[in-house]
Formats: sequence, structure tokens, C-alpha cells
Amino acid sequence: MSEWNQDLLATLGELADEPIEQTGPTSDFVYIDISSIDRETKTISDPKPLMLSQAPTRAKQVLRAGDVLVSMTRPNLNAAALVPEQLDGAIGSTGFHVLRSRWLNPGFLLALVQTQSFIDAMSSVVQGALYPAVRPRDIAAYSFSFETPAQQTRIVEKLEELLSDLDAGVAELKAAEKKLAQYRQSLLKAAVEGAFTAEWRAKHTPTETGAQLLERILTERRARWAGKQLAKLKEQGKTPPKDWQKKYPEPVQPDTTDLPELPEGWVWASVEQIASDERYSLSIGPFGSNLKVPDYRESGVPLVFVRNIRSGIYGGEHTKYVTPEKAIELSAHSVSAGDVLVTKMGEPPGDADVYPDDQPSAIITADCIKIRCWRDLMSPVFLKSIINSHIGKRQIEPMTQGVAQKKVSLGRFRSLAVPVPPTDEQSLIVRMVDEADRDAVAQLTAIELGLKQSTAQRQNILRTAFAGQLVPQDPNDEPVSVLLARIRAERLVRASS
Repeated sequence: MSEWNQDLLATLGELADEPIEQTGPTSDFVYIDISSIDRETKTISDPKPLMLSQAPTRAKQVLRAGDVLVSMTRPNLNAAALVPEQLDGAIGSTGFHVLRSRWLNPGFLLALVQTQSFIDAMSSVVQGALYPAVRPRDIAAYSFSFETPAQQTRIVEKLEELLSDLDAGVAELKAAEKKLAQYRQSLLKAAVEGAFTAEWRAKHTPTETGAQLLERILTERRARWAGKQLAKLKEQGKTPPKDWQKKYPEPVQPDTTDLPELPEGWVWASVEQIASDERYSLSIGPFGSNLKVPDYRESGVPLVFVRNIRSGIYGGEHTKYVTPEKAIELSAHSVSAGDVLVTKMGEPPGDADVYPDDQPSAIITADCIKIRCWRDLMSPVFLKSIINSHIGKRQIEPMTQGVAQKKVSLGRFRSLAVPVPPTDEQSLIVRMVDEADRDAVAQLTAIELGLKQSTAQRQNILRTAFAGQLVPQDPNDEPVSVLLARIRAERLVRASS
């Protein structure tokens, strides 16, 4: 075990103090910014070749092989990486704190900034709400138990041995996770294209085809509108004007361009056609001008965010609320059990979920879309499956607008085409998908647990390494205290010269 006392603690600032040129590029160059870092593998996975004329204002730091990059933005995400030989001379963003030291092994340094101790220390000094970041001096002030260069090398070698086995296990888990995702997509494809129920369909003749069902509902929808208009005119003591029925707001037709042929008995409909005819049955959440962060409360009527739709988790300790009075003001955007919710923003937009029946009525935020299905026409769970399938994804992608933050256009979303099978076949599909997906969900849960355990094990290994307990000291090494005293004395000489 290493000598472990306060006298052997050093800071990154006094050991990783080699100067970093801030001259930026002088010709075409390779740029490394925070998006270039793979946070899971701690590698530079996406360096960007740029012309000199394309140089961002942040492209300043001239990097050398062996430099360790630490993102100063959102330190809890731990975007860190080692600059490899092939990227020597690349230009780094000023969003990185670059650690370069003749006293610290680059592998040792990279492992150090991955420890939970470092992450927690940086997260505790973050400044800013919209752009949370730490300062270079915060990173420089981080203290740790110093080791001799020889001991650092031994620690790095042992870490590589242990972590390579752990990484191999993680890679297997991620491969299984990817296969499960592919399986679930193929499951949805078979369901929404009719392959899942092909055998059942061959033995059963529906009492009402999807086309007949849609026609009946659309006729009923028009009749209900006409009845409401006549009742309103009668209440006002007015005679129906000429051609008053032509004012009926016909729901938009589906855009079926490049969509697959449907099974016999099925028909395409637009989202607007299958939505309830009640007011605001198809809507997005309140815009920012109507709902701001100061409107949030710790109790009241819950809000639904993109994160809720993606995770399928509603309520809980992280829920935000608005007052009942504010909820009444935003009633056009209320959601109830059975409403289909779709992410309007995010990467990528267009994920769908059904608001569960064990949750109270809520209000959707501006980045969500709500669809309230016509009860006798479309199962909410079936609609969720359609939107999450390839049929939904391939239509939603061209409906997105924007560069920095893509958003689904609600106007175009209304025409999104959805297949309408007979109601009894819809029910069968929902049941079959649920049964087939249940085992996949259980496997996915097991994989997620395995990944969490791997993350915890990685931190355990790193903690052991930097507590001096991973490899024994070599008694022939120069004492750490002597080396550290010499380094500090050299710093004083340099500072005074």
C-alpha cells in the first residue's frame, strides 16, 4: 500500500502544469470539441477535419499526443479522453481543460479524472444554470495521492488488465442490448404491417373491415358536427344559411407516399382522422410564453416532459407541477389516461407512449404532442406501436424542422398515415405484441442491471487504484515524499526566475 497521508497529496495544478499553446490553427486542421468525445469509451471518436476558414472561435488549443482532455461543461457527464499519436497537432476546443505533465503517466491521469471522487468534486463547484461548467482553476485544485512514475506505470498496467476484461463484458451486454432493440423493431414491423396476424386473418372474416370502420366513423363525425351546428343556430334563433354544410372542417387525408401495401381489410388513415372530434384532441403543449420555469411548483397538477414519454415513467420525486389555476388556463393541453403522447423535440423526436391509467390528469409541456384517439376507431396502444415502428419513424423524420434543435411540425404531423385494421384484429395485435415483448423487456432489464453493475465495478477498481491498494509498492522506488518535495522545489525555482 502507498504511503497515505496529507503530506503526499498533490494537486493537478502543481503536477499537470505543462503549457498548452493557444495559437489555434494556421492551416487546414483537425478539430476536437466536446461532441468528438465518446463518453462511454473515453476516446476521441469523431475528430472533425476543417478548413482554416471554418475554424470556430473556440478552436485555440494546440494538442499533443498524451494530453488528457477534460470537458469543463457538465462535469457530471465526464467527457474525458486521451489524445492518441495520430491526433498529435490537432486543435482542441477551449471548452476542454488540457492536462499535460512530465510527472504524470497519461494513462494514470486519464484514469484519475474518471474516478467518482473527481466527478463529484467537479460537480460540487459547477457554476451557471443554462450552461453549467467548472473553471480551469477548479480542476487544477483537485488533490489526490501522488505516486512515483514507476508506480504509476504499474497501476496503469494493472488497470488495463482488469478494465479490459470488464470492457469485454460490457461490449457483450451492449451487443445483446442492440439485438434486443432490433428484435423489438422487427416485432413492431410485423405487427403494424399485418404479418403478425396473417394466419389469423386467413381464418377470420371481419364483420367490419378497416375501410368500412373508417368510413362509418368519418360519417358519424360529420353528422355530429352538423348536429352541433344546427343546435347552435337554433339556440341563436337563426335559420341555417345556404351551403352551411360545406363549412365542415374535413380532416386531412393521409400522405401514403412510399408506404407499404396493407393487408386486405386494412386501410390508411391520417392521425387527424383517427383523433377524437372533441376540441384539442390533437395538440401540442403550451409554448414557453404560456409556461415558464417560475410557473413550476412542488405540488398541484403534474407536468409531462419529453423525458417522461421516453422512459414511460410518470410521477415520482422529480415531477414538476403547476397550480390548479394555471392548469385550467392550459386546459387545452391536458392529458388523461389513454392519450397517446409523442415527443415533439429531442434526438430524435417522434417517440410515443400511452399516458397510464394510474396517473392523474396532467399538462403536457411545449415539447410534446397529444393525440386522443376516437375510441371505437383506434386503440391507443396500437397507435403507439405504429408511431414507434419504422412506418412512423420514416414519416416523422422529414416532418422535423430546425438545425440546432429539431422539432416536429404539428401541421405536417396531422397527415401522418396510420394503418387501420378491423377492431378485433387491432385487439389481437396489441395482445400478441405485449406477450412477445414481455420477455424482451425482462431481458433488457437484466442487461441494464448488468451495465449498472459494471459501472459500479469500474468505480470500485479505480477507487482501489487511487487508494494505493491495487498493486504493491516497490521498496526500490524513490520515496514519494522525496520526489514530491523535489518537484515543488523545482516549481519554486521556476516561479522565481
